[in-house]
Amino acid sequence: MNARLPQTPIDVEQAIGQIAVELPGATAVFRRLKLDFCCGGQVSLRQSCAGRGLELQAVVDELASLQRPTELPDTGTPNELIDHILARYHEVHRAQLPELVRMARRVEAVHRDNPHTPHGLADTLEAMERELTTHMHKEEAVLFPMLRAGGNSFVPQPIAMMRHEHNDHGEALEHIARLTNDITPPPGACNTWRALYSGMAQLRDDLINHIHLENNVLFPQFEKAAAQGGCGGGTCGCS
Repeated sequence: MNARLPQTPIDVEQAIGQIAVELPGATAVFRRLKLDFCCGGQVSLRQSCAGRGLELQAVVDELASLQRPTELPDTGTPNELIDHILARYHEVHRAQLPELVRMARRVEAVHRDNPHTPHGLADTLEAMERELTTHMHKEEAVLFPMLRAGGNSFVPQPIAMMRHEHNDHGEALEHIARLTNDITPPPGACNTWRALYSGMAQLRDDLINHIHLENNVLFPQFEKAAAQGGCGGGTCGCS
């Protein structure tokens, strides 16, 4: 169930600034490699790598690793679904948010006088990062081990807490939408600004799909079993 969709080949003749906008996470790679995707973003990836003496294929491979599936997987066993959530969403959120915070602070500083600048966005993303990191840790340390063991009569309590926190995450996304004109960059936005909004759009889609899988696919299996006085989704060894 964790098979990746076919990847779109990275076009080495594409302008590096356009890659930064279209491929969320690319900005972190470019920044680490000191490739200028903002003011110098009109140069192709091939030319940019040559100018820095970088091995083109190594950069292409790193960028290709950022491509994510765009469709939800078929439902498997609870353990398979948990594995998918950890790899596809928990790990990705941890990689997404620090770079989004960095870019938001940059945009707010450089474009402070622009009426479209999303002032307060970096603080909002930073708060989301803290809350989501804590939330994922609770799932990884407490809830998911309980579900992997088959669940029990007490499991609805931590599930209810996770559902409540999911609502908080949804409210944070709504606040971000208000700050950013529904994550729509203004006319003339620089590559960093456009890449920021592209990354936030992916974060929004990922988080919505993440919450859907837990709320509507994973959790109900164990809530229903607990309500019936049994264990859900596996063998718990209680008999």
